[in-house]
Amino acid sequence: MKFNSAGSPRSEAGQASRLLLVLAVVVLVAIVITYLLVKWAAQPPSPVTPTGPEVNLPVYEKQLGNINFTFASAIDRGNRLRTSEVVNSTYGSSATSDLTTGEKFIQVVVGAKNIGTSNIESGSWGIENIIDSQNREYVPLEGYTVSAWLPNPDLCGALLKPAFSPTPCTRIYEVSKESTGFRIRVKTGKDNTSQNFTSDKVDTALIDLIVK
Repeated sequence: MKFNSAGSPRSEAGQASRLLLVLAVVVLVAIVITYLLVKWAAQPPSPVTPTGPEVNLPVYEKQLGNINFTFASAIDRGNRLRTSEVVNSTYGSSATSDLTTGEKFIQVVVGAKNIGTSNIESGSWGIENIIDSQNREYVPLEGYTVSAWLPNPDLCGALLKPAFSPTPCTRIYEVSKESTGFRIRVKTGKDNTSQNFTSDKVDTALIDLIVK
């Protein structure tokens, strides 16, 4: 009996070899996939990224040009400035009665330091309104009525010499009893010049306050 080429024992053996090779490849791929799945499952879960609101940290100093403004103090003086607490001797003799309010007074001190290499002329800087958490603004008290409780001389806007200790600027504000979360606006003329300060070409920033 004769066998054709398709049915020869040699052809059948070749087909069996190819089948075994395919099975071996399939088994190898299955092993690799199983290994990768087990390794992936063993990995620790990725950390959860916080999705809550971003918290802004308080800022107690700001640099504008060569002036570094720093929060020094903020005192809740209640609803009365007493004659016994007068600090300005020029007005002290004429302060015959307490200054009162239906709300409250806050006294703020901010320091200004020249971090440059040359003098910063007087009239080049200052502090302005304080702003509460509801963005309500309160202007500093000025003039005869409050001068008795402010330092003499008034150093706000004074000449700043390089690397000297911060020059304190003190202001008193009348604010609502409901107000909290205060910040204060600091200001200097562009290039730290008095000419720009008076012409309102200025740089400003806000500094947080801790009221005690």
